[in-house]
Amino acid sequence: MFKKIEVWVLYLTLLLGFVLLIFFGSLIRREALGGGRYIPVITQLSKLVYFLSEIPFNLKKIQSSDIKNPNMLKDRFKKTYGFSGEKLDEDFLLLLSRYDGDINQSKVELVSLQNFEVIHTWIPDINSILSNVKIKKGGKWEHLMRDRHEKRFRIMSPLLFSDGSIVFQHNDSPLIKIDKNSKLVWLKTDHMYHHTQELDSEGNIWACSKNYPYSLKEQYVGEKFGNFNEDAMTKLSPEGKVLFHKSIPELLMENEMEYLLFSIGDHRFTKDPIHLNDIQPVNINSNYWEIGDVFLSLAHQSMILLYRPRTNEILWKSTGKFYHQHDVDVLDDHRISIFNNNRKFLFNKDIVDGNNEIIIYDFKNQEYSLYFDKYIKKHDIRTISEGNCEIFPNGEIFIEESNYGRLLYFNRNGDLKWSHINRSKKDNNIYSQNWSRILHGRDNVKMVKTFLNFK
Repeated sequence: MFKKIEVWVLYLTLLLGFVLLIFFGSLIRREALGGGRYIPVITQLSKLVYFLSEIPFNLKKIQSSDIKNPNMLKDRFKKTYGFSGEKLDEDFLLLLSRYDGDINQSKVELVSLQNFEVIHTWIPDINSILSNVKIKKGGKWEHLMRDRHEKRFRIMSPLLFSDGSIVFQHNDSPLIKIDKNSKLVWLKTDHMYHHTQELDSEGNIWACSKNYPYSLKEQYVGEKFGNFNEDAMTKLSPEGKVLFHKSIPELLMENEMEYLLFSIGDHRFTKDPIHLNDIQPVNINSNYWEIGDVFLSLAHQSMILLYRPRTNEILWKSTGKFYHQHDVDVLDDHRISIFNNNRKFLFNKDIVDGNNEIIIYDFKNQEYSLYFDKYIKKHDIRTISEGNCEIFPNGEIFIEESNYGRLLYFNRNGDLKWSHINRSKKDNNIYSQNWSRILHGRDNVKMVKTFLNFK
């Protein structure tokens, strides 16, 4: 049935196969490191080999992201749904941003926390909005409709204005503003926007963004899109006009901190050394900062920076007390809070080492302290990524456990007043929370009432 072959033919075949394996491995490595300079035949061949090598990964990605909705989360709360607990006496409102599994789309709801009733809802036509984006092969928006269509899009960290309009994005999408009726007002495609946006004391928007084309020299990061995540900060007016824009790598290089970018060691290159995930504008003057400064959270450096755009100076930096943190907030004239994910990247997985933490840094005493730690452990709050918290002047606390679709609100004594689990009635699954925020205080309440009076 089978012909015998000479032993030397077998050995030669194995040797040639081994040489070819090394050759194809070197081609894959070439593309993984950015492609290098153009070489006839070799460049085309390396791209083909790299494409073939990604087929198993892409098949797995299709299975996990298309067959299973990427916004569906692990269910840790089997018997709970929606709001539960006590309603608030104070005039607090929740700008609830969540993926609604009943309609397979993200939406934003304005909720009264005095009765848990929805006052207003925004459901934008995401596909129609994104159809306005010019698509260019090899550009930053090439796969926008594939990756950010309405069944995948998350309305992240929405900001509400007094006319009922909201500003939002999904990580690495355009920045979008819609009106109270969910119709498009403006669309910013100059940069890729991601994570959060916050308002400063003048009502302007500070948004996390990414540059492409890169502002860094080709010798640092090449030219191909995807080689490097060049995080940036962008300040915009409510009308969408860019008032300030700064590359974070350039900022670090100009402040003698280039070592954070290109010193990973072992002759390796990392394309995401910064991972900016929050910009917090400073809206009060103190002995430690002034109005117009911003705090920056650099997750992959486990670092918080205090930056002064007016002079392009990094005034303060800190690392070492937190791991892959999110959400830095100014508490008063000498303290900030940091939502510490406590996330650690191990050999074959990443974990939360115990639970999340709220860390307070006191500039006056130059000391860190844990806040609310006992109650975070009691309620087992442990989102691996994302997450945010806010400590209110009355000592009460709001926490979003994004990875598990849970919101929690505590009084100052650590008692859980209410929670919200984003469970679908249709399929009983848990879906993502998308960085909701509490609206409180005289100005916010007045803003909401103004909007509702003209609704």
